[in-house]
Amino acid sequence: MDLQNVIFVSTVGAAPGGGGFSILQLVAQADIVVQLVLFGLIGMSIACWGIILNKWGVVNRAYSQSASFIDAFWKAPDLDQIYQKTGRYPQSPVAEVFKAGYAELGRLTASGGAGAMDLGLTENIERALRRTTNTELAQLERLIPFLATTGSTAPFIGLFGTVWGILRAFQKIGETGQASIQTVGPDISHALVATAVGLLAAIPAVMAYNYFNTRIKTLHGEIDAFSSDFLNLVKRHYRGR
Repeated sequence: MDLQNVIFVSTVGAAPGGGGFSILQLVAQADIVVQLVLFGLIGMSIACWGIILNKWGVVNRAYSQSASFIDAFWKAPDLDQIYQKTGRYPQSPVAEVFKAGYAELGRLTASGGAGAMDLGLTENIERALRRTTNTELAQLERLIPFLATTGSTAPFIGLFGTVWGILRAFQKIGETGQASIQTVGPDISHALVATAVGLLAAIPAVMAYNYFNTRIKTLHGEIDAFSSDFLNLVKRHYRGR
């Protein structure tokens, strides 16, 4: 048997009667195990694309609104004025961190006066900033690990379907005693489709995960830098008064 012909016919998967290529027909004729693999991979791919579309908007808005907020923060004459403008940046994690720090600053100055700063209570502000930072990052990273899971497991799930399809082909050879294209072609076709679907699910997931991970790390750096700057401003204006 010519191996090139096997690969060609298996990949093209011609339908009986010269109907031509039909993925749906391949799936319908596949073994139940291969069908479960294919449907599972398709479900994972659909979920990944939903996450990608959602996170694309969320992360990019967080990125642009944070940049706008930081610019407005340094242009504002005082903290009260910039606090009043935080409503313009509802999806900015930096703005949320500022609001938490400002609220904690208000509680400290109201309860202990300026002398509270001399007692080292700026640590309370630092904790508030860090707590809000963790909350905002957790929100941005929500569901993104599923992209990494899909990227790492989908090829192996597809490979399982491929191995199963090839085993079925060898089983038919053993049962019929024939190694013709008509005998092994359909199962090899199903096997190759499982591999292809696994790769189609994994590649976009890995690319999207790397993109979002990079953007979120950049935002994390911006939040940490802003938190340090905010603490320095607080210490400079309130400590020792």
